[in-house]
Amino acid sequence: HIIRHLQRCVEEHREFHIQSAVKSGTITNGLKYSLATGNWGDQKKFMQAKAGVSQVLNRYTFASTLSHLRRCNTPIGRDGKIAKPRQLHNTHWGMVCPAETPEGQACGLVKNLSLMSNISVGTPSAPIVEFLEEFGLDSLVDMQVASAKATKVFVNGVWMGTHDDPGDLVDTLRDLRRKDDISHEVSVVRDIREKELRLYTDSGRVLRPLFIVDPRDMTLLIKKRHISMLGSQLDSGEDFRWTQLVQQGVIEYLDAEEEETVMICMSPTDLEQSREYKARGGHVLKDQTDPSARLKSPHTFAPDTWTHCEIHPAMILGICAS
Repeated sequence: HIIRHLQRCVEEHREFHIQSAVKSGTITNGLKYSLATGNWGDQKKFMQAKAGVSQVLNRYTFASTLSHLRRCNTPIGRDGKIAKPRQLHNTHWGMVCPAETPEGQACGLVKNLSLMSNISVGTPSAPIVEFLEEFGLDSLVDMQVASAKATKVFVNGVWMGTHDDPGDLVDTLRDLRRKDDISHEVSVVRDIREKELRLYTDSGRVLRPLFIVDPRDMTLLIKKRHISMLGSQLDSGEDFRWTQLVQQGVIEYLDAEEEETVMICMSPTDLEQSREYKARGGHVLKDQTDPSARLKSPHTFAPDTWTHCEIHPAMILGICAS
């Protein structure tokens, strides 16, 4: 329609006005139709339209409203015979609630996000690429035979170049993220076996927060002073809240892929016992006296390094199950 109008304007040597080319009613009516029915697409091409893009917010109870806002839908036919997509998988830990799912046809296909998980909005990759170029990334143009041993660097799946010291690069990138110089949503994945470093800044990744563990003395970076500061006002006039904890680098958001490359301790108590285990030279700790406590194998405390710690194991549950 707009192209035809443009052609006519050129042929008849008339001035082109966007108001006359685009009928406001066309766009308004199209949007109204899509929002009202949930069929995202042209009214005429009804079959190709996506269904269920907009829904009426559930207002039965407060919990049902919150639950509806955190619902994930798997686009698979409800009458499919394959059981695998419906089953709980160990990679859902902390991302998707293991209990909250409907019964019947949609069982396991409609999931709910866990309490603290959220979805990345996406940030521009340009600042990351600029930083990599400054930090000595060898571009693909200057590739030598010797650089075949170097680590490949990918940004959102695009091969940007190679780097000779990936360990240092990863540490620097994580430091920048913890200082809030680059977005907390950026994911830094180092695959040592494949000699790859993958950076992601795109949208749609599920992230969850974890306490950061100081690698030098295996203690949490979050201290009592941070907790006592919560709710108080900073010099800048804003309140000290969750966002400030993330900006100060004591809590970090990880996505599923980066989670594969870190060591996560189950609770601050386990971290303490792990330090004690190491101080005793690997001797098993005293037996637990509480019969209802979680059984822990001595191997739980054996790892030399922990990089992160769970905020609380109950964070694996969603809104209704918790």
